Amino acid sequence: MQRSASRLPRILACAAVPVMLVVAGCSSDSGGSGDSGKTGPQDKASASASATPTPSPTPTVAPARFAKLPEVCKAISAKTTASLVPKAKSKKGTAAASSDLASRGGCSWNGLDDNGVDGSQYRWLDVSFYRYASDVSLGSGEERATENLAKELAKVQETPGAKKLKTTTASGIGEEAKAVAYKLRKTDEDFVYASVVARTGNVLVLLSYNGAGYAGADAPSEKKIMDGAVKAAKEAVAAVAAANK
Repeated sequence: MQRSASRLPRILACAAVPVMLVVAGCSSDSGGSGDSGKTGPQDKASASASATPTPSPTPTVAPARFAKLPEVCKAISAKTTASLVPKAKSKKGTAAASSDLASRGGCSWNGLDDNGVDGSQYRWLDVSFYRYASDVSLGSGEERATENLAKELAKVQETPGAKKLKTTTASGIGEEAKAVAYKLRKTDEDFVYASVVARTGNVLVLLSYNGAGYAGADAPSEKKIMDGAVKAAKEAVAAVAAANK
């Protein structure tokens, strides 16, 4: 009995060792000094999600109103061209060279009405169209046409040698239009000019009409030339809308 009793303390001491190790292990996982600030898998996923940048919205621009241009030499009626240029060399007009008729084009009429001893009358009519597409980096078609209207108007106003130049607003021609009247001396004759710069949607219409009297004939009146230019410009603008129906 004494031998068994003397072994009992040693058995109990050995049995207590595993229990202490288990307790110590639980203490290390509890987030105490043994945690060392390490991030778990779930914490990493959460941090990654919060760090992902929000994508920026895709830039947009208003679509262009008009997708094509009219047949330029048919944009002004034959009746109107015949009245403005009575003796045109080509009644159908002469088309300007263009590598992209969907974006730009032009046509002109010119001729000399010879009246013998009463002198002669020279007339020139020219119309050009420029269509601007919408572009995210450049702006909408209408914005681009508006910007170029100002540039084209400035070019007309800076015509070398122009005299008595006057710029007015031309009403009833597209969304906006300017008319420029001036006189120009060339080939020893006095020419009377009228230019109209107009915008309809994303299309710019440039029209020029001028005339002179030869062999003693009087030069045409400023009003007659301007009225002719305005009439032709209105038809050209209307032709843009008709071509896109």
